[in-house]
Amino acid sequence: MNLDFSKLGGLVPAVIQDAASGRVLMLGFMNEEAFRKTVETGFATFFSRSRNKLWLKGESSGHRLVVKEISTDCDQDAVLLKVEALGPGVCHEGYESCFFRRLADGAWQITDQRSYDPAAVYGGKQ
Repeated sequence: MNLDFSKLGGLVPAVIQDAASGRVLMLGFMNEEAFRKTVETGFATFFSRSRNKLWLKGESSGHRLVVKEISTDCDQDAVLLKVEALGPGVCHEGYESCFFRRLADGAWQITDQRSYDPAAVYGGKQ
Protein backbone atom coordinates (compact mmCIF):
# COMPACT_ATOMS: atom_id res chain seq x y z
CA MET A 1 0.00 0.00 0.00
CA ASN A 2 2.96 2.31 -0.55
CA LEU A 3 1.76 5.42 -2.33
CA ASP A 4 3.88 8.48 -3.09
CA PHE A 5 2.33 11.28 -1.04
CA SER A 6 5.37 13.55 -1.49
CA LYS A 7 4.57 15.24 -4.83
CA LEU A 8 1.49 17.26 -3.84
CA GLY A 9 2.35 18.22 -0.29
CA GLY A 10 1.19 14.99 1.29
CA LEU A 11 -1.79 14.37 -1.01
CA VAL A 12 -2.66 12.08 -3.90
CA PRO A 13 -5.49 12.75 -6.38
CA ALA A 14 -8.32 10.24 -6.13
CA VAL A 15 -10.46 9.73 -9.23
CA ILE A 16 -13.88 8.36 -8.28
CA GLN A 17 -15.62 6.20 -10.89
CA ASP A 18 -18.98 4.44 -10.79
CA ALA A 19 -18.16 0.72 -10.74
CA ALA A 20 -21.27 -0.22 -12.75
CA SER A 21 -21.47 2.49 -15.41
CA GLY A 22 -17.84 3.59 -15.64
CA ARG A 23 -18.81 7.27 -15.33
CA VAL A 24 -16.32 9.50 -13.53
CA LEU A 25 -18.16 10.96 -10.56
CA MET A 26 -15.64 13.23 -8.90
CA LEU A 27 -12.03 14.01 -8.12
CA GLY A 28 -10.89 14.28 -4.54
CA PHE A 29 -7.62 14.27 -2.64
CA MET A 30 -6.37 11.87 0.01
CA ASN A 31 -3.59 12.13 2.52
CA GLU A 32 -2.19 8.98 4.11
CA GLU A 33 -4.79 8.99 6.89
CA ALA A 34 -7.72 9.39 4.46
CA PHE A 35 -6.38 6.56 2.30
CA ARG A 36 -5.94 4.31 5.34
CA LYS A 37 -9.49 5.04 6.56
CA THR A 38 -10.86 4.36 3.07
CA VAL A 39 -9.15 0.96 3.01
CA GLU A 40 -10.16 0.11 6.60
CA THR A 41 -13.82 1.18 6.38
CA GLY A 42 -14.66 0.53 2.74
CA PHE A 43 -16.13 4.05 2.44
CA ALA A 44 -14.36 6.82 0.51
CA THR A 45 -12.71 9.32 2.84
CA PHE A 46 -10.91 12.41 1.57
CA PHE A 47 -8.78 15.28 2.80
CA SER A 48 -10.50 18.63 2.36
CA ARG A 49 -7.95 21.19 1.23
CA SER A 50 -10.29 24.10 1.96
CA ARG A 51 -11.22 22.92 5.47
CA ASN A 52 -7.84 21.30 6.16
CA LYS A 53 -9.39 18.15 7.61
CA LEU A 54 -10.58 14.65 6.76
CA TRP A 55 -14.11 14.19 5.48
CA LEU A 56 -16.10 11.06 4.90
CA LYS A 57 -17.99 11.48 1.63
CA GLY A 58 -21.66 11.57 2.57
CA GLU A 59 -21.19 12.67 6.17
CA SER A 60 -23.64 15.55 5.57
CA SER A 61 -25.78 14.21 2.73
CA GLY A 62 -25.79 10.49 3.47
CA HIS A 63 -24.62 9.97 -0.13
CA ARG A 64 -21.70 7.69 0.73
CA LEU A 65 -19.36 5.93 -1.67
CA VAL A 66 -18.86 2.20 -1.10
CA VAL A 67 -15.43 1.22 -2.42
CA LYS A 68 -15.45 -1.80 -4.72
CA GLU A 69 -11.90 -1.59 -6.08
CA ILE A 70 -8.79 0.55 -5.64
CA SER A 71 -6.06 0.95 -8.28
CA THR A 72 -3.00 3.16 -8.52
CA ASP A 73 -1.15 4.58 -11.49
CA CYS A 74 2.34 3.66 -12.69
CA ASP A 75 4.01 6.29 -10.45
CA GLN A 76 1.88 5.34 -7.44
CA ASP A 77 0.98 9.00 -6.91
CA ALA A 78 -2.72 8.86 -7.83
CA VAL A 79 -5.54 6.42 -7.11
CA LEU A 80 -8.68 5.29 -8.90
CA LEU A 81 -11.58 4.17 -6.74
CA LYS A 82 -14.40 2.24 -8.35
CA VAL A 83 -17.42 2.76 -6.14
CA GLU A 84 -21.09 2.16 -5.63
CA ALA A 85 -22.71 5.51 -4.89
CA LEU A 86 -25.36 5.38 -2.15
CA GLY A 87 -27.77 8.17 -2.97
CA PRO A 88 -28.97 10.06 -6.01
CA GLY A 89 -25.80 12.01 -6.66
CA VAL A 90 -22.21 12.72 -5.71
CA CYS A 91 -22.01 16.43 -6.53
CA HIS A 92 -22.92 18.96 -3.83
CA GLU A 93 -24.69 20.97 -6.56
CA GLY A 94 -27.27 18.21 -6.98
CA TYR A 95 -25.89 16.20 -9.88
CA GLU A 96 -25.01 12.53 -10.23
CA SER A 97 -21.44 13.52 -11.16
CA CYS A 98 -19.36 16.59 -10.47
CA PHE A 99 -18.58 16.54 -14.20
CA PHE A 100 -21.91 17.91 -15.41
CA ARG A 101 -20.53 20.71 -17.60
CA ARG A 102 -19.03 20.37 -21.09
CA LEU A 103 -17.13 22.94 -23.11
CA ALA A 104 -19.09 23.81 -26.25
CA ASP A 105 -18.38 26.75 -28.53
CA GLY A 106 -16.02 28.26 -25.99
CA ALA A 107 -18.48 28.21 -23.08
CA TRP A 108 -19.32 25.73 -20.33
CA GLN A 109 -22.75 24.18 -20.84
CA ILE A 110 -24.67 22.20 -18.20
CA THR A 111 -25.41 18.88 -19.87
CA ASP A 112 -27.04 16.88 -17.06
CA GLN A 113 -30.26 17.16 -15.11
CA ARG A 114 -30.09 17.56 -11.35
CA SER A 115 -30.67 14.26 -9.59
CA TYR A 116 -31.59 15.83 -6.23
CA ASP A 117 -32.27 19.20 -4.63
CA PRO A 118 -29.11 20.30 -2.79
CA ALA A 119 -31.04 22.83 -0.66
CA ALA A 120 -33.18 20.00 0.72
CA VAL A 121 -30.07 17.94 1.56
CA TYR A 122 -27.63 20.59 2.80
CA GLY A 123 -29.91 23.48 3.73
CA GLY A 124 -28.01 26.68 3.10
CA LYS A 125 -24.59 25.05 3.69
CA GLN A 126 -22.82 23.98 0.51
